[in-house]
Amino acid sequence: MNGLSDVRLTLHSQELAAGQKDRARNESMRNAPSGLGRWGLMWHRLYTRKALLELTADQLKDVGLTREQAREEGLKPFWRI
Repeated sequence: MNGLSDVRLTLHSQELAAGQKDRARNESMRNAPSGLGRWGLMWHRLYTRKALLELTADQLKDVGLTREQAREEGLKPFWRI
């Protein structure tokens, strides 16, 4: 290969890696309000997971979750997706 092709491959691999990081971050924030930073996202998870533990059986039925599913999600640490 010539030098120009090597440079193109390097640049392309860097673009792919950057795109994967952006995609992972976007997927982790899929249900969060827009404009949240990393700490805002963690606080959002903390409060929504606490609220999930306080839902009644009828409310859980409305959102399509069982008590076990709500408990499993609600007890996750805020830093886990």
